[in-house]
Amino acid sequence: MATGLLALLDDITTLLDDVAVFSKVAAKKTAGVLGDDLALNAEQVSGVKADRELPVVWAVAKGSFLNKLILVPLALAISAFIPWLIQPLLMAGGLYLCFEGVEKVLHTFKDNHEEKENLRKNVKQANSAAELVALEKSKVKGAIRTDFVLSAEIIVISLGTVAEQSLLTQAVVVSFIAFAVTVGVYLLVGLIVRLDDIGLRLHQSSKYLVKRFGLVILKGAPILIRLLSIVGTIAMFLVGGGIFVHGLPTLHHLADMAVSGEIAQIPLVTSLINTGISFSVGLILGGVAVAIASLFNKKKA
Repeated sequence: MATGLLALLDDITTLLDDVAVFSKVAAKKTAGVLGDDLALNAEQVSGVKADRELPVVWAVAKGSFLNKLILVPLALAISAFIPWLIQPLLMAGGLYLCFEGVEKVLHTFKDNHEEKENLRKNVKQANSAAELVALEKSKVKGAIRTDFVLSAEIIVISLGTVAEQSLLTQAVVVSFIAFAVTVGVYLLVGLIVRLDDIGLRLHQSSKYLVKRFGLVILKGAPILIRLLSIVGTIAMFLVGGGIFVHGLPTLHHLADMAVSGEIAQIPLVTSLINTGISFSVGLILGGVAVAIASLFNKKKA
């Protein structure tokens, strides 16, 4: 009995070690999607009246948990019964990331002043309780839909890192990543959307240093959201392009050739070249996907 207990403890220790290792790998690979998830949710919640920001974030967080409860078992079932589908799903998700990245870049260059002005008018005109509730519900539904797509991508990428492991390891790693992502992202979103209020309160302090720090937060909050959006967009190309570079033998071979010889002995240069290749592939794929989507929409119209 003692031997059996020791063997069980050894198995549990091995499993926990595997989970720790693969969770780190999965977290790194999903970092790009996380940055975009964070920026998108912070942007979508903006526009709600200040006293309703946190309730809206909480409503979206609950929807995100529900998304994960649907997606995690579905992903594990695919891994168990049709594992060959994981790589195509991973590539489909990578292509979607690249597509969204190019869409965001194009949208940035377009004049969206009118769109923002309409949003401000809608918030100001929504004076009645019923209108405010309708506006909140609309924002919550939109954020949950966005979260579903990004959650699916995070889970598929996480599953791809443990595709060769046991089903138990897959279940623990993917579940851990899904839970940690939801808690982490929405805690940060809640903090970000309240940064201006935190800054304002500090700025009203009679103490000079506290007052100055509050001013820094007030000025820095919009910059932080913008920076998160930029970093998230870059990471979308890196993650999406990287999936194709590692998933397609031809691209993988070309990437290996680019860092062969003496270059391979310089880790920093190798890393920069690999990053550049992944980014370039992601940008090209995203551009092609957007062009095809535009042609399809024109024909449909």
